[in-house]
This record gives sequence, C-alpha cells and structure tokens, in this order.
Amino acid sequence: MLLAAIFQDSCGSKENASGSNHPQEPSKPYPYYSEDIVFTNSKTGNLLAGTLTVPGKAGVYPATVLITGSGPQNRDEEVSGGHKPFLVLADHLTKQGIAVLRFDDRGVGKSTGDFAKASSMDFADDVESAVEYLKTRKEIDITKIGLIGHSEGGTIASMVAARSKDVDFITLLAAPGIRGDSIILIQIGLIAKALGLSQAEISRAKAISREAYHIVQNSVNDKERNAKLSTLAENAFQDYPKKLMPANITKEQFVSQQVAAVTTPWWIFFLKYDPVSSLAKVTCPVLALNGNKDVQVTPKENLTAIAGALKNVNNLVITKELPGLNHFFQECKECTPQEYAKLKQTFSPAALDEISTWILKTTR
Repeated sequence: MLLAAIFQDSCGSKENASGSNHPQEPSKPYPYYSEDIVFTNSKTGNLLAGTLTVPGKAGVYPATVLITGSGPQNRDEEVSGGHKPFLVLADHLTKQGIAVLRFDDRGVGKSTGDFAKASSMDFADDVESAVEYLKTRKEIDITKIGLIGHSEGGTIASMVAARSKDVDFITLLAAPGIRGDSIILIQIGLIAKALGLSQAEISRAKAISREAYHIVQNSVNDKERNAKLSTLAENAFQDYPKKLMPANITKEQFVSQQVAAVTTPWWIFFLKYDPVSSLAKVTCPVLALNGNKDVQVTPKENLTAIAGALKNVNNLVITKELPGLNHFFQECKECTPQEYAKLKQTFSPAALDEISTWILKTTR
C-alpha cells in the first residue's frame, strides 16, 4: 500500500538541487523569444501562469503545449535533484522552429486553483485552456497546435485530443496505456526487486496494494472506504516489507499516511481510469515513446496497449522504445527512481531529436 505513492512521488515530487550540475539547462539570453504569460481556465476561473517560447518574433510557427506528469509541478516539470526536463525540452524544440507553451500546474508556482482537489479531468480542462490561448497568438499557426504529455500528462493529452478538434498532433512520453491500478502493481514488483526484496516480500506488498485498490474502487461511501483501508493498514504494519517503509515510522503514522495516499480525488480517478477510453477516440497523428529501462510506466505493457487502442481508428501512429533510457528519458545505469537525481543528464539528446524530428515532419 505504501507503494501507491511511488507513481506520484517519483513523477511529481520536487527537491531542491544541492549543487548538482545540469549541463543541458539553457542560459539567458536565449536565441529565441521568451515571454511569461497568464491565461484563464474559463470553466473554473483559475489563472494559469506559464512561459511561451517562440523561435522568432517574425513568422508563424507550429506549437505544442507541454503537460506535466503526476504530482504538483511547475512549468519546468522540476523533479528530484533539481532537474528541469521541460525547460530542456522547450529549449530544444524552440531552437528547432517549434513554439512551446509550458505552465505551472493549478495551485503551483504562479498559477491559482486547488491542486489537491483536482483530478486528471480537471487538468485536461487546464490544457484545453492552454490550446485556446495559443489560438489567440499571431505567432502561432493555429492549424498546427499539438500536445506533449509526460507520464500522467500523456493521459491528459489523449483526453484533450479525443474531444478537441484544435489538437493536430500528440506526443506521449512514458504515458500510461493501462489502468492505474495495473501500472502500480507492475511498478511495485520492479522497484521492490531492484531494492533487493525477496519474492515473498514482493508478493506480500502487491497483495496489500491490490486489496487497497479494490477497497477504493468498490466501497459504497467514504466512511466505509476509510474504515476498511485503516483496518488493512493496521494489519499490514507488522509484516509489510521494511525497505518499503520510512525509517522509524509509527503504526499510527503508517495508517494515516496510507489512507491519505489513496483517497485523494487524483488517486481515486487514477486507479479507476482506463486510458484506452480516450485513446480509442484520437484520430490525429500520435508519437508514443518509452525508455526501455522505465520501471514506472513499463514500455511492454503500455506501448502495446496504446497501439492496440489506436489501431482501429488511427493509422498515423508511431510507438517506439528508446534503448537505455529511464522514465525521464535519461541515459541510466541503475534506472531506478532513486537514481534520477544522481544523473547529470536531464534529457537524452536522442530522445529530444526523436520528438522534434517527428513534429517537424508531421507539421510541414
């Protein structure tokens, strides 16, 4: 059950950089136009603050919106160790002739709104508002606006593309193709194995998590759900694998943390939602990439599901595994979430080239 937080924490948690060197991060002055902007989600009224980068002030350019992964994220998708993958990605794309809009999640940075009460459906509304904003800019070719979503952002990209005629292409980076509960159970096995747990310990951890997800998905009301989750956590505390628990945590803390972890609006939606329901309605060109060392959104299961969902409605689809890359498209050795912050590389140049080359070919 503790492993319920792996997907969100690893994809979305932010730690301050501690003197680490990130050589791919661009330095000002940039060789392109950069503007801090604000746009409004007309459904909720919350303001979303971001940065628009455009290859030049003269001309009209294809554009893309960057959509962050899970957890509260700023416009750079700043993650463990201070890496800023969206800053690096935006810099690369803009230098290649593609305008990029990236923005702080609602309730994060300079954006207003309540992140804790939002689900992926709410974030999809924010992204649709970003597309509407791009349509107002004279520098943007409104027939060539796309989305790039990382991890959960890929799910959101497919939601928006399925319902909006204004989205002309989407790029899915380590995006889920299967339901959230299935993703987490696979994740638990891979990460626990990397931490040296025995097969018996892994099976125990997965069984507890599976039962927790069943409770969340099938309880009649919140009171029943929370009571059952509390009982499950109390019973699990003694024999739950200690390597998967914070040091010196008390039973009361453990129970409280586990119930809270899987009962937010985001988690409830994530556990139940099947991305196939949106993917099967996407008719614009799709590029889906995964690092073949990704232990958070595994390429075999997820790319296969994405391709299967699209095959009957869309023949403009490319799915591809990139060798030696982790969930954040870094060249890795251990390839565990714990290694992300240790790596100097923020984003594989090969992955960056795959993305920009495909977008330019698709929009030419």
